[in-house]
Amino acid sequence: MFSDFLKYIEENNLITEDDRVLLAVSGGIDSMVMAHLFTRTDYSTGIAHCNFSLRGKESDKDEELVKAFAGKNRIPFFSKRFDTRSYAEKKGISIQMAARDLRYRWFEELMDKKGYSVTAVAHNLNDNIETLLINLIRGTGITGLTGMKPCGERIIRPLLFAKREMITRYCKSNRITYREDGSNSETKYTRNKIRHLVIPVLREINPSIENTLQKTSERLRGTDNIITLFISELKEKIISERNGTVILRINKLSPYIMNNAVLYELTEEFGMTAPLLNDLKNIISGEPGGMIFTGTHRIIKNRNELIVTPLSYPSAEPLTFRNLTELRKAPFFRSVISVNITLNFRVPADKATACIDFSKLRFPLVIRKWNNGDVFYPFGMKHRKKLSDYFTDRKFSLPDKERVLLLEAGGKIVWIIGERIDDRFRVTQGTKRALIIKAQPLLR
Repeated sequence: MFSDFLKYIEENNLITEDDRVLLAVSGGIDSMVMAHLFTRTDYSTGIAHCNFSLRGKESDKDEELVKAFAGKNRIPFFSKRFDTRSYAEKKGISIQMAARDLRYRWFEELMDKKGYSVTAVAHNLNDNIETLLINLIRGTGITGLTGMKPCGERIIRPLLFAKREMITRYCKSNRITYREDGSNSETKYTRNKIRHLVIPVLREINPSIENTLQKTSERLRGTDNIITLFISELKEKIISERNGTVILRINKLSPYIMNNAVLYELTEEFGMTAPLLNDLKNIISGEPGGMIFTGTHRIIKNRNELIVTPLSYPSAEPLTFRNLTELRKAPFFRSVISVNITLNFRVPADKATACIDFSKLRFPLVIRKWNNGDVFYPFGMKHRKKLSDYFTDRKFSLPDKERVLLLEAGGKIVWIIGERIDDRFRVTQGTKRALIIKAQPLLR
């Protein structure tokens, strides 16, 4: 395995003679094998260990093992303890995402402070295959099927060639001590389900499934490179900048309008999503003045061009709308229409759409940010609730709370925009006219 290790580093230009390599070592079998392999080279290395404080004394034993290995091999050792759960709660993200954010941020700081060129992480071929399948299940383009790269953004993956079985054999033959994380055998996490339940079934169908998927990933990586080059050249012809504003030339874009893949790649950086592509096509073929909002940008047709401008979250100052005409111009809404209630009328079930009894509204209407102490009557409930308690129940992250906007009438909250209306303004059997407002995805 050692010769394969050196060959993989050389073929992928992962390390130069002058590089100093920071080894990310958790204490698990993969990272301990990687660290052992590096001890057999002449590369200048250091070891970084993250203690995420998630497994009590077990986490401390992981740190002790890695520290002892570093001391035995006279390798500089760095460790940091994180309060991962608190960070995850504060950011409103999963424990796994929190751990990832914390470790990579620390690696960057450590490299800059201690003069290391790159950080080596111990992802192996099986990890790569699992990532490919996760992306496929969740939905992805070609880039998501290319898997992990051998290097990128000061991160190298020198074990990406090795199957888990190869790593295990090397570990045993070299009597390497490592720590086993018990959560790796649990199937409540997506990656573990794929590892322990899905891959074995695929292996029954194709005993060489790992090699097959790896080769497929490599071919798709080549295809992705071709597409990236094509899109880059196309952007130079279609997209330009004028006075700080992005312009798309419709005459240059027209040949590709019916190709959703190309249209998406050209506009993805502006927050374009697959469901919005048809709206974009309608804007392009429609009259000047037509516009759509993505989660991050506004795209408006002006003669023979599309003008793209970034959206910014509203200031703390409330916005007042004296009538429907003004409300329809609010940048936070995709559409605002009033309709008469008929026997066939159905209240939209989409959270992004509010259906409000028009007779209960009193202009002017106000759009504002929420404040501590705000209360409303959640749709379907007859008792009031503090917004802060509602956000807690709904597990809103801090960024979610910062994005929240309210529609208010006569000092009463009508709608947590993009989330839930107030029960006092809902459509009832006695409603004759409804106001239907569709929010931009920017809000939720």
